[in-house]
Amino acid sequence: MKKFFIVLIIFYFSILKGLCQFTISPNGALTPEQIVQNVLVGFGVQAFNVSINGSVPNAQIVNNSVFDFNYVGTGFPLQSGVLLQTQGAPSVLNDPDLLSLSGQPVTNGIVLEFDFIPSGDTIFFKYLFASSEYTSYTCSNFNDVFGFFISGPGIFGPYSNNSINLATVPGSNIPVAINTVNGGSPTGGGNAATCSQADPNWQANSVYFTTGYNSLFTSSAQISNYNGATIVLSANSDVVCNQTYHIKLAIANAVDQALDSGVFLEAGSFASDAVEVSVATVSGDTNIVEGCTNADFIFTRPISQLNDTLMINYSISGDALEGVDYNFLTDTIVFLPGEDSVIINLVPIQDGITEGFESVIITVEIINPCGDTVLSTGTIYIGEGPIINITENDPTVYCASDNVLLYASASGGYAPYTYEWNTIDGAPWSGTGDTILGAIFQNGTVSYLVTATDNCNFSSSDTVTITMNQTLEIINLLSQPTSCVPTGSVSSIIAGQTGTPNYYWTGPGINNPNFIDAPDWNNIASGWYYFSVVDDVCQDFDSVYVGVLDPPIASFSATPLSGCAPLEVTFTNNSLNGNTYIWMFGDGNQETTTSLGELTHLFEDVTQNQGYSIQLIVQQSVFCSDTMTIGIATSVCGCTNPLAMNYNSLATQDDGSCYFPEPVIEAPNVFTPNADNINELFFLDWKNLTKLRLIVINRWGNVMFDETSADLINFNPGWDGYRAEEGVYFYRYEAEGISGVLKEGHGFFHLIRSE
Repeated sequence: MKKFFIVLIIFYFSILKGLCQFTISPNGALTPEQIVQNVLVGFGVQAFNVSINGSVPNAQIVNNSVFDFNYVGTGFPLQSGVLLQTQGAPSVLNDPDLLSLSGQPVTNGIVLEFDFIPSGDTIFFKYLFASSEYTSYTCSNFNDVFGFFISGPGIFGPYSNNSINLATVPGSNIPVAINTVNGGSPTGGGNAATCSQADPNWQANSVYFTTGYNSLFTSSAQISNYNGATIVLSANSDVVCNQTYHIKLAIANAVDQALDSGVFLEAGSFASDAVEVSVATVSGDTNIVEGCTNADFIFTRPISQLNDTLMINYSISGDALEGVDYNFLTDTIVFLPGEDSVIINLVPIQDGITEGFESVIITVEIINPCGDTVLSTGTIYIGEGPIINITENDPTVYCASDNVLLYASASGGYAPYTYEWNTIDGAPWSGTGDTILGAIFQNGTVSYLVTATDNCNFSSSDTVTITMNQTLEIINLLSQPTSCVPTGSVSSIIAGQTGTPNYYWTGPGINNPNFIDAPDWNNIASGWYYFSVVDDVCQDFDSVYVGVLDPPIASFSATPLSGCAPLEVTFTNNSLNGNTYIWMFGDGNQETTTSLGELTHLFEDVTQNQGYSIQLIVQQSVFCSDTMTIGIATSVCGCTNPLAMNYNSLATQDDGSCYFPEPVIEAPNVFTPNADNINELFFLDWKNLTKLRLIVINRWGNVMFDETSADLINFNPGWDGYRAEEGVYFYRYEAEGISGVLKEGHGFFHLIRSE
């Protein structure tokens, strides 16, 4: 009995999130022979006699229409495989199978053929058809086509060599083409009858069509014009194990060569086997780490068996112990109908014991229909957590600096590494890479703690120490005060210099150059002076203040600090040690005096509120002065009531000066409500009122009308005399003037109805 040992297929899980693009092999990468053997063919298949467009030798030469591809991302369903495309392909005018499929003349195309021997009783693979004809020439004569023609024992079909076409619409024998699988409506002047002739149910096939990959196609020049595609479809056929079969993978343009088409075949999917075992890890190899990474054992069965429930027993071997080095596993898996794969997860246990790499081997043993034993195995190696070593520098510096380069380099773990830096007391320090800038400002040592963490989250810490041994030192800076004439001085005492030092002084004063190179500086004015000394190794800094003997002190008061403009303010000068006083009033005026005491100033702007900053500069000489500032606020005052006769629109503060006109009220002595629209209401004429109440009383004392209005512009109370008898009536009013004054009055009038 023969034994076929199935080669382990390793699936690489990409950890590059967000980078979604096609990579198609350039010319010269792989020949068609290599693409078939190394990319397309998978488990349980032996392929040979590869040819391109009928030529075996040409299959050993790189072809511009046969590529291998890889896709990184989640937007395309096939991660790698083979691309056959019509772009740049030679003529296939006489291919009878393509002519039969298209129903139109075919022009250029590619025909990839090979013989194969399956180890199982089925052959299967996955594919996706794409074209530039989609959305442009659907239901037209430009019916680009492709086919997968298989021939061999037990196969009797209508195509050459009694082959059948495996590239058909699911659940039918209709070939997949532009006019059979599309968006469900004609485009580019196409006619629905043309698609109906190819497949009466063509519109229902739109569930197998998508434009969702179009933006992805543009990432590679070879496929950038594709504007539609099928979803992933499956091709499969029953075969007799250990017998020789022939398959012809062909694609061609129809009618012209203007727009191209292509078919993507999934890598490793051209397979024939019962159940395959593979492994998947994050790293893409067969190694996992205790406490870090897990692994998946993936059991895959043929597509032809998808409708069945299948139970598979497997064996576990290797030198790792189940339940000690990894989690307990079952020895049975079950495929439910519709499932083509089952995954079991292996989780390594972190036991803290150094054991080296230990293996876990899963083996499935299947008897194929020919009676041969087919073994499929997957192997994982478990390693323990590493000891991370950190190599670092411990620099010695000879001058205070915040720019000391520190670095750390980790090894022994699982790269890449991240680094965290802290001061020795735990405070975070700027920087997370393997290098940072440390700081030290006095002799001694400063330490930093660096923690390196590897990709499995194992970490180690170490200390990086900066040592400072600076000998140059400023022992003291001395100063002598100055009078108002520059008579001050500064001097320095240093020690530990190497070589001849240079001295640098900077400070205020009109006799101050950019710097003076001397240990002492005389005849200087008051202020801060900054000193630095530089020797052959280092530089040191310090500063000293030169004071003033009896300096001028500015002091004054102001009365009042605010009021209505124009505002006269009295300023009282209480300054000390001055002989010249410069007043700056903030309104563009200033005054210089030589005496203390009082002075007044009038702030005259009556057009707007103002805030003035009054500054007194007290001078003893041009070298000595002092300054004090007080704020004064003025307001525009006047009548702020817009109803007043003397209303001031500029005023922001009311000064009580508003006066108002007297209210005026007049009443008629007769009104005639006789429906002639003249003198139909009894009302009062008024001026300068804000509110009015009118009351009408008959001669027996009954109130006939009583109404009040606080909006006299829009409503003036008036009585219409409705149903009242002719005669004398009395009225009374209560009114309020615009100044708020109240006014009352009364009188009588005659109501006459006759004309």
